[in-house]
Amino acid sequence: MTAILAVTEQRQGALRKVSFEVVAAARALADQLGATVDAVVLGGGAVDGVLALGPAGADRVLTATHAGFDLYNPDGYAATIASIGSNYGAIVFAASAAGRDLSPRVAARLGQACATDVTAVGVEGGKVVVTRPVYAGKALQKATLGGPVAILSIRPNTFAPIQAGKAGAAEIVAVPAFTQRVTVREVKAPEKAALDVTEATVVVSGGRGLKDPGNFALLEALAAAFGNAAVGASRAVVDAGWREHGAQVGQTGKTVAPSLYVAVGISGAIQHLAGMRTSKVIVAINKDKDAPIFKVADYGIVGDLFEIVPRLTDEVRKLKAE
Repeated sequence: MTAILAVTEQRQGALRKVSFEVVAAARALADQLGATVDAVVLGGGAVDGVLALGPAGADRVLTATHAGFDLYNPDGYAATIASIGSNYGAIVFAASAAGRDLSPRVAARLGQACATDVTAVGVEGGKVVVTRPVYAGKALQKATLGGPVAILSIRPNTFAPIQAGKAGAAEIVAVPAFTQRVTVREVKAPEKAALDVTEATVVVSGGRGLKDPGNFALLEALAAAFGNAAVGASRAVVDAGWREHGAQVGQTGKTVAPSLYVAVGISGAIQHLAGMRTSKVIVAINKDKDAPIFKVADYGIVGDLFEIVPRLTDEVRKLKAE
């Protein structure tokens, strides 16, 4: 195996954070296989952040430019990646909204299987081995990808970006002719201009313990006190219509790995834990001392959240003011 291909993602002409996680996963495989890493960037023009891919672990940075690539172009992207895909021993995508759509398209074109939502990669007997959660995160499946091209998508916020200190040679990839059957006309951001939970260094999440959607104001105040923080939610409150789906953390929502995760009024069902257990520090606030969330928490507070959260917010504000 001579090379691993890392498929990056861009939005509005700038590389997304998950792109560097994809390169890190590809680098981990390459180092075990004695291979190199190529990172491919697809866009309608120049893409910000490309020069950082070399230092992040890419030996080469491949650029594929097409007028129709400003927004996600499933047919064009798949055709381009498949046109070079057989040259690689493995192709790594992100298990993002776009990556979940694109990776099986490329796999079908190359006639290969595709492992999705991968949380760990390795090599055994010269073959790529991946680990992925199954049964709503209750078990982990280990699978060997035996085809000539191992295709996988990694769960966002699972592989930390690295600094490899390389320059990363630049090359151009030709975009082959393709039939465009699907056209993405617009990518709409959530109505609220809030920080995305996957991008925030601090996430404050609420569950049914808040009792009423209006009480999320307590969490918004705490998030504002922290600064670079986002407000998340459990599936139960999203299903109840208290918060938008984009804020949902968990197996059927988003996976987060912030420096600090504060779970307020969340019992800690296995589906929720699957989306936040990789957080660096977890703080749980719940009146039920037997709540499952305390099993994964670094710090736990048993008590009334309506008393604790305002006091915590005041203390954070005092620290920030010093």
